[in-house]
Amino acid sequence: MKKIVYTFIALSVMVACKSNGDEKSKDDATAEAGQQENKIVDQTQEDNWTYLFDGTSTDGWRGYNAETLPEGWVIEDGSLKSLGKGGDIGGDIVYGKEEFGEFELYLEWKIAKGGNSGIFYHVLEGEEFKAPYFSAPEYQVIDQIGFPQKLELWQSIGADYGMYNPDFEGAVKNAGEWNTSRIVFTNDKVSYYLNGKKTVEFVPWSEDWKIRKEKGKWEKFPNYGKAKTGLIGLQDHGSFIWYKNIKIKKL
Repeated sequence: MKKIVYTFIALSVMVACKSNGDEKSKDDATAEAGQQENKIVDQTQEDNWTYLFDGTSTDGWRGYNAETLPEGWVIEDGSLKSLGKGGDIGGDIVYGKEEFGEFELYLEWKIAKGGNSGIFYHVLEGEEFKAPYFSAPEYQVIDQIGFPQKLELWQSIGADYGMYNPDFEGAVKNAGEWNTSRIVFTNDKVSYYLNGKKTVEFVPWSEDWKIRKEKGKWEKFPNYGKAKTGLIGLQDHGSFIWYKNIKIKKL
């Protein structure tokens, strides 16, 4: 009797082990298929990006309202670096090969202590525009911690400069540390991100937008923010700034 019982138990264990092994094989196969699918999706998404700067060439970049790249911008260790020779007017650069309307822009940057810069989009050029900010919205890039003057919220990191105040709490890093920034622009909604955190969201050309534009910093700039397509630009505001992995995709 005991022999029969032991035999039955042994057979049960073998069946259970086989069943568990089959289930594990199915789970592994499912997981592997999922990973492969993710790789395909990731590759597809990556294929939609266009690198504006890949760390090796300044092809496409030139001075604002100019034909060549200013001497104040160089490639250093795979980064596009501003030497801080610019000011309120002069020194800014644009990617002149193509204009963008609805887009997602991604880049990485770090800034020197006390530094100030910015990322422009929908930039227009011409004799009537002395600098990109005459026409273009700006994602504010600045040393939020070490800037020597008191910063208003509309001047702060991750702001839509002069228009929408940012929520940057928990996302600010010290000068000299690398940051990531994203701008997602559609005609229905605009979102700015700093180190993974959304800092600003607004509806372009809405009544709220128009009121802020007409009564704020840009009231004397009639062409500010009106363009629905334009160039991407980077600001040299008199300090060292490094940008890398600058890429964009159309939406």
